[in-house]
Amino acid sequence: MRWGLFSLCTFLAFAQTANRQTISLEEYSPKSSLVVPENPRPRAKYPFIDVHSHHRFPMSPEAAQKVLAAMDAMNMRILVNLSGRFGGSLKQGAEWAKSTNGRMAVFANLDFSNIDDPGYGARAAAQLEQDVSNGARGLKFFKQFGMDLKDTKGERIHVDDPRFDPVFETCARLKIPVLIHTADPKQFWEPVDKFNERWIELNEIPGRRRDPSKNASWETLIAEQHNLFRRHKKTIFINAHLGWLGGDLARLGRLLDECPNVYTEIGAVLAELGRQPRNARAWFIRYQDRVLFGKDSWRPEEYPCYFRVLETADEYFDYYRKRHAFWKMYGLELPDEVLKKLYYKNALRIIPGLDASGFPQ
Repeated sequence: MRWGLFSLCTFLAFAQTANRQTISLEEYSPKSSLVVPENPRPRAKYPFIDVHSHHRFPMSPEAAQKVLAAMDAMNMRILVNLSGRFGGSLKQGAEWAKSTNGRMAVFANLDFSNIDDPGYGARAAAQLEQDVSNGARGLKFFKQFGMDLKDTKGERIHVDDPRFDPVFETCARLKIPVLIHTADPKQFWEPVDKFNERWIELNEIPGRRRDPSKNASWETLIAEQHNLFRRHKKTIFINAHLGWLGGDLARLGRLLDECPNVYTEIGAVLAELGRQPRNARAWFIRYQDRVLFGKDSWRPEEYPCYFRVLETADEYFDYYRKRHAFWKMYGLELPDEVLKKLYYKNALRIIPGLDASGFPQ
């Protein structure tokens, strides 16, 4: 009798296990049963400038028409392309941007070839001055600067490497901003274990993992960037992605307090803001003159999540990409004047040559 009861229990447990649906963490996506007010925002409340986008200029007429239609639908007035390159490519792209009647602008990039030459800094600065003369509105540094860029000896080039001083001095003299991306989310340097908030992303895209034994640490890169800001006090910097300090806004605030020449933007870090609505709202109000709107990737269907987080008081709604955030979003309901500064006023103030027509006062 005991054996029969044991066998029955074992069979039932096996049957229950066999019938259980097995899904991965990446697949798990429960539908919320919470009933709360919903205020989707397919279109921004005010016309806005996206200061962080990547495209190849010139576009074909068909591609340009598609992009402009998407911009109009979401109330984007100006798109800034940070991938302008340099020399002839920059000139061609800037001339094409000019033909869009102020709807698009372009930033230059540096040529890192022959970086060990004694005259590299002066040569790069001269090329940038020519690029600005040809229509560039600013300079963009991509994340390989500091992380992966090496000299001919195989040594990592630091973010605050003095050979670039002539470039930053030229930016100050020409009054153009430097939008700089340094490092990546701090979690990319941390163990890929159950405690890592980016576990899903690092399993989906393992190449984003940074091995601390082979790469400069996150804190090293951030320290170099902040040293650069301090050394070039007359140069305007836009620290991309909230400087990867969206999860520590107090620290970012201290940097802005110390460095009046530094601004920041919110590209690809909305998930950090949407999980701390009260703290982030207070921070945006305090630093309302120092933050610009950016998105980074050109996916028009994702912008409404930004508008909803920034403009509404909605609770517990989905972010658009699970690998960035497995948590829900909450709205900041920013005041109108703060929204206007974030959406366009701050960008118009620090990026020269943008068309100010079409924006409210």
